[in-house]
Amino acid sequence: MSKSEKKTKIRGITTAKSEKENKQDANRKYRRIVKQKVKSNESELPKVREISNVWSFDKDGKKYNSEMTDKDLRK
Repeated sequence: MSKSEKKTKIRGITTAKSEKENKQDANRKYRRIVKQKVKSNESELPKVREISNVWSFDKDGKKYNSEMTDKDLRK
């Protein structure tokens, strides 16, 4: 079996491993609001970005790091 490695030297800015829980919570909130609006026959539905603030998620984005070693690129 071959080794699995990242191709680009990009990593999250903070030490948070994932934003999975943040994304799940945001989408649950979005789906709940959409269901309520559909039941009340409203024609305009919100966008996910209007409901959740991505800047409040655990990671603060990603950044290119040219100094990453081979060890850092391993998955």
